[in-house]
Formats: sequence, C-alpha cells, structure tokens
Amino acid sequence: MVDEEGAPKFPGFPFEPYSIQTDFMNSLYQSLNQGGVSMLESPTGTGKTMSVICSALQWVLDKRLQQEAVCDENPGNGGGGGVGSDDEPDWMRDFVVNKVENNKKEEKYGSVWGKPHNSKKRTEIRKDFRVMGAGEEKGCESPQKKIDPVDFLDKDFLLEEYESEDERGPGSMMSKRKTVNTSFSSSTEDESSEEEEEEKKLKVYFCSRTHSQLSQFIKELRRTVFAKEMKVVSLGSRKNLCINEEVVALGNSTRINERCLELQKKKKNDATKVKNLKVGSGIRRTKATSGCPMLRKHRVQQDFRNEVFQQRPLDIEDLANLGRTMGTCPYYGSRSMVRRADLVVLPYQSLLSKSSRDALGLNLKSNIVIIDEAHNLADSLINMYDSKITLSQLETVHNHLERYFLRFRSLLGPTNRRYIQTVMVLTQAFLRVLLDDKDGNLIDSCCDVDQASEKSSSDFTMAINDFLFEQNIDNINLVKLLKYIKESNVMHKVSGYGEKFAAMATQHKIEQHAEEGSCVSAFQALANMLLSLTNNDGDGRIIISRFRLTSLKKRGGYLKYVMLSGEKIFSEIVDEAHAVVLVGGTLQPIEETRERLFPWLPPNQLHFFSCGHIVPPDSIMPIALARGPTGRTFDFSFGSRSSPDMMRELGLLLCNLVTVVPEGIVVFFPSFDYENKVYEHWESSGILERITKRKRVFREPRNNMDVESVLKEYKDTIYTLSGMNSEVNQASYSGAILLAVVGAKLSEGINLSDGMGRCVVMVGLPYASPSDIELLERIKHIDRFQNLKLENSSVSTSYDLYSGHAEGGFAILRSCTHRGKEYYENLCMKAVNQSIGRAIRHINDYAAILLVDTRYTSDSSKRSLAHPVTKLPQWIKDRLVSSVSYD
Repeated sequence: MVDEEGAPKFPGFPFEPYSIQTDFMNSLYQSLNQGGVSMLESPTGTGKTMSVICSALQWVLDKRLQQEAVCDENPGNGGGGGVGSDDEPDWMRDFVVNKVENNKKEEKYGSVWGKPHNSKKRTEIRKDFRVMGAGEEKGCESPQKKIDPVDFLDKDFLLEEYESEDERGPGSMMSKRKTVNTSFSSSTEDESSEEEEEEKKLKVYFCSRTHSQLSQFIKELRRTVFAKEMKVVSLGSRKNLCINEEVVALGNSTRINERCLELQKKKKNDATKVKNLKVGSGIRRTKATSGCPMLRKHRVQQDFRNEVFQQRPLDIEDLANLGRTMGTCPYYGSRSMVRRADLVVLPYQSLLSKSSRDALGLNLKSNIVIIDEAHNLADSLINMYDSKITLSQLETVHNHLERYFLRFRSLLGPTNRRYIQTVMVLTQAFLRVLLDDKDGNLIDSCCDVDQASEKSSSDFTMAINDFLFEQNIDNINLVKLLKYIKESNVMHKVSGYGEKFAAMATQHKIEQHAEEGSCVSAFQALANMLLSLTNNDGDGRIIISRFRLTSLKKRGGYLKYVMLSGEKIFSEIVDEAHAVVLVGGTLQPIEETRERLFPWLPPNQLHFFSCGHIVPPDSIMPIALARGPTGRTFDFSFGSRSSPDMMRELGLLLCNLVTVVPEGIVVFFPSFDYENKVYEHWESSGILERITKRKRVFREPRNNMDVESVLKEYKDTIYTLSGMNSEVNQASYSGAILLAVVGAKLSEGINLSDGMGRCVVMVGLPYASPSDIELLERIKHIDRFQNLKLENSSVSTSYDLYSGHAEGGFAILRSCTHRGKEYYENLCMKAVNQSIGRAIRHINDYAAILLVDTRYTSDSSKRSLAHPVTKLPQWIKDRLVSSVSYD
C-alpha cells in the first residue's frame, strides 16, 4: 500500500509509529522490493519486532494484490504490461508462469506429493523388478529363509539384501527395503495432494535463536491486523512440543527424538510383523500397541490444523496445550501446516540447517527469509555443522557391530558384509587415534604422555585430507557408505540386536562392558562425523582430543569436526530466497559478517540501515568506571580478576549501589565459574550479608530450564518489596539484585525493562578463553593465518599441537594480523552490547549502565586490540561518561 507520493503505507501498525520506526519499515519494504541480502539494525527497545511484522507482511499483501490485479487484467497472459512483460520483475512473472507449468507437468506425470496417476501400472513394474531379480543368483537361498527356526525372534534384526543404484545391473532387483524417513505426514495421500495445490506463494519465514524470542514475536503479531489476515504456524523441537508423557519423561532431546522415530517405525512395520508371525507361536501384536498414541487419529490431526488456523497466532506453548486438549501430536500437526501457511515462525536450526529444511519440507524458492538476532549469525550457522563423536560412543558402535557381525555374518549378503566391515575399519581407525594404539603413529609421534601425571591431555587439529591419509582410510568412498547407512536401516538393526543381547545378558547375569548412551545416538554421531569428512578440505578442521585419568584407569577423548566456513552454507539460502533480511540490535561491524557469509556480494550492493534509540538522552546514564570505592583500579583481566582485593572492591561497589539504586540491579559476570568464585568470597568476607540487608540476591542458574522460575521470583520480589504500599519492607529492602552471566540465557532475548533493570553492571570484558582450540582455529581461518611450524622435526606440519594453556592462545593472537584480532574483539563486545541491551526497553524506560573495568577508560594507544568503547552502540557512545575514580 502506497500513499499519494508513492511511499509505502503501514496501516497495520497498531499505533502511531515513531519516526525511526517509520524509517525502519520503509527501509525493509525497499529491501524486499530489491531482493537479495539486507542488514537492518535497530537498538533493542525501539519496537524492532513490530516494525518487521508490519513492513514485511504489508509488502506480502501488496504484492499479492498486484499479482491478482495483473491476472484479472490479463487472464490470457497476453498484452503489454502483463505477466511476462519486461516491465515486471522476474519473481512476479515466475509466480503465475511456474504455476501454469507445474499444473501441466502434474497433468502429464502426476503430482509429486499425491498419488501416481497410474498406480496399478507402477505396481506391476515393481513386481517385474522382483521377478527379474529373483533368479539372479541361482542356488542361493534368501537370507530370510536361512534362519534357524529356533532363532526366529532374531529374524527382525537381519538386514535385507542391499544393492545401490550404481551396483545394480540392468536385470537386477530393486532393493526391497525402504529408506528410513525421519519425517512424517499424518495426512492421507489425497490430503497431501490438496495441500500441494493450496501452498501459498510469497511465504515469510521468520527465525530467531530461542523459543522465548519467537514467543515474543507471536505476542507482537497478535497486536496487529495481520493476526487475522495471515495463516501463521510456529515450529519447534520435539522436546518442546511432544505431549506423549512416556517420551517426554526421557528428558534428553536426543533420546526423545530417537523414541519418537522408533514409535513411528513400529507403526509402519506393524502390518509386516503381523504377517511374519509364526503360526501357533502364541505371539500377538495388535495395532493398538504400536506407534505413538498421539498420531493414530488422522481426523483429529486435521481438526488440529483447522483449529490452529482459525485461532489467533499460537506460539510453541499454545500449540502444546492445544495438542494436549485435543489428544493429538502438535509437533507433526504444526509441520503439516507449513505448506498452507503465510508466515512460518521457527528457530535457527530449523531454517539454517539444510537437513532440517529438507526434513520439514521448507520451500525457500522466491520467498522471504528474515533472521532476527543476527549479530552472531556466522558463528551460529557454522556451529550447526559441527560434529563430534566420543571415545565411549566409538566403543559402543564398534562393540555392537562386532557382536552383530559375529551373529549374522553367514546370513548377510555380500554387499551388507562389505559395508559393515568398512564401518568397522573406520571405527578401528578412530579408536587407534584416541587410544594411542601402537598402530596409531599420529599420536605416538606427536606427544609423549606423562604416565605419572594425574591428568594429561593432548589436542591436535588436522585438515580433512591429512586426517584421512594419516589413518589410511582415504580410499573409502564415504558418500556411498553414508547412503548405505541411511537406506539399509543398519543403524536400527544393529542397535536393536544390541539391546536384545544386553537384555539377555542382564537376565542371565552375564558380565558385560558398560556403555554410555544408546547405540542409535552413538551410530548417529558416527554418521555425522563421516558426513563432515566429505566436506571440502579447507572448510573445517578435525580436532583430536585425548584425556587420561591414570589413577582411576579411565580414558576419555573425542574426535570433532569444526566447520570454519559458512559461505557455501549461507549461499544455499540466498540463492533460493527472493530476499534474505538480517535484523538485530547491534549488527556492526557489517564488513566482518559480509566477508564470512556472503563475500561474493559487493559492499555497494548490500543494503544496510541503522537508526538511533527512541529514548531521550537524559533517560540513559552510561558510565565507564576505572576505580572502586577505595581507589583500587578495576582490572578484571584473566590474570588479575581472581585476586581477593579485586573481588572485594567489586563487592564494596555493589554495597554502595544497593543503597542508592531503586528496584532491580543486574550484574553480568564473564563466566559462571567466576560468578561462583566472587559469590563465595563475598559470602565468607561478610560483603554478601551487607548487600542482602538492602536487596534480595538472585543468581542465574546453569540449567536453562530453571531460568524462568528464578526470573519470575526476581520480578515479583522487585514489584512487591519496592511497591509504595509495602511500608514495612521499605525500611529494610528496596528491591533485588540479579547475578547473571554473559552469554547465558539472561544475557540474550530477555526483557529486563523498568524496575527489573534500573542499573546494569558489566564486570570486565568477557573475552573468550584463548585456550579454546575451536576459537583459535576460527581466528586463524578468519585471519588466513599460516599453521605454526612445530619444532619437532618428526611431526608432520599438516596439523597443529595445542597445549591447552592460555599463553599459547595469546601467542597465536599476537601473531595474527588485524582481521583475527578484530574478530576476537568483536566477539567480546557483541556479548557486552547484548547484555547491557536487556535494559531500556521502551521510550519511557530509564537506567544506568556501569562498565566496570579500567580498559573501558584506558588510552587506546597502549592496547594491542581496538579500544572497546569504539565497539559500543552509537546511542551509548554518544552519552558515555568516563570516570577514572569512584565518587
């Protein structure tokens, strides 16, 4: 919708927008018109979410109206200015033209999602394949017939014959097994065909990092007219949406996912199992005992979808409650609604991971992708493609494979035997590396472990190709092996037999090696690691980490692949979508994001917008504090922050603050360990008692599940004890103080407005640990840093050895050029900006912000890194007061 001057109008905004909100919406609208990649920055508390909703969804409505108008004026797609005219953008022509072409293809070939038009003929073709393959190996009985009747129950665990496409001859049979599908559609085929026709064009995908941020988005959406005009669906994880009490009780996300898929598999295989039951065996299996009870009634699933679209937009919690009320699964119910939705609200993982997009059936083609909280998008993206397998998991997989192979070796076909043996070769190679076997010359030549020490460790990093060559596994076709693992169902067959064997061993009290976690999760970890090894050599590094506790005779360790390049991953999203919009409160420096995610895009083609804050200058009081109440310099660098004097000086500062600051104070520490150390010091020195005389003290829990209850109690305490009517409590308490941690849940996406955050104290600069091997590899990759040459001539220079000490990390940082140091600094200051942005959430809010460390006020010429103040948001820098001493 545009006004008389041609500028877009936003009638959906629920109240009169501020000027910066109008500017933001205009900029987003323009970005969607242009397409491509855009970055829009608006400080936290400026109504950014509402601006995104009203601009993006208004653009969708406007474009749909334009499309309908074009179709009405040119029903035959002819004439000037109609669809196909050069005056129309490509994406608009595609909407109508592609739809016509797709309809023609469906008439000719049948719908991809619906029933094949000649299903009878296709069934006959499949039968022909079976007949052709039946006599391929004369004189060979089917493995299914070779099983001894006494071992009938083992039959379920035997792999079916397997042939890959390139191994299959012109007259060979198609594999009888079906690919294990991790997705599920509760709709019938007819319903799927109907949904295919109803899929909406110009869909908007909005994603953010946490479920709480997505819930906040839904709450804002409900305040607009778009809540009634748009079909909205929220997607979440099984852990958040599962309502099967038996499954939820498992607690762990991995176990919940495994159990859910297992229940579906049981449902799909139920009919086959009934047919294969031995006559007269007395074993019965009914449909009621298989599958998830929340997915049995297809009609209820359809009612669930209709109910969701009829109601106001629902967040994850609302969907779960509705599913419980109706007695049907909200996880698969919401997934089945994506095709007909106008707006899909989902977490990062579901959108940014290609495997997740494929599983969910997300179609980004010519649609809109909006990524909120995009300040750390590059790191979040590459972290999704990391993979890790522990020594315990490797032992679990290897033991299960050996046991399975020993039992079924004579019954398996040649292809199955070959692939299983290949997997065993790989697990043996990985185990040699971690166990320091004599054959594992990589470790022997690199490090001499001190057997007398209680704990010793060695960390190495290698390129993919070097790792494969060192382990003599470079001749294995990992792509074909992964396809076999996916299609053959070997993962579930092996683990299923292992579980049965373990149960029998327990029943007969047979001693066996204890194995942590399930075999399925261990097998999946191995598959993920093998998939990582198929990446390009320069895309990531392999970390080899070994630990020993010699006195306890325990060993541990892991292999981990660390993805370092996000360019190729992000390009898959950009190439498909019409527009990709990155939104956040602090996106600068944008050049770093551009170089890491879309370096192919020239800077002049990147649309960037930034605006100031809506609060007046006198509502914010940012102060950089260099000294404490006794005059001691605040130095919270890693080597100085643990001194008793430094912790005492910080405590004295808070003792003074609690007497003058009303309501709530939030203190952010660099880590949980340091927060705990400071708290214990205050407790033993009496400082904590002085603080609690004025304010109740709350601490952020390490477990994210407990954060909400602590935050609620903190909020209730503030508004109860600080209320004007609480005259009795006013004499002693004046609110509460919350001890939080940078990078934890309270530092991002949490609203600490008004009395919950009248003062925010940032303790030091939360630099990441320089001993973090993954961080150092990332810094070296960004800096294009050459690998260090190891002094030991017997060690290959293809990998790096890390001692695990901070000094080694600092040496690498000092050797970096500007880019590596800049990245390290940006990580720290982005965390600072996110933390202090929890306060000042609306135009009438006010707060003090204390940056407690001399490095916030020191001379930048004396620093090897950039001055931290230069990385602060402009609206804070403009009002910052540097105080060398405490008054």
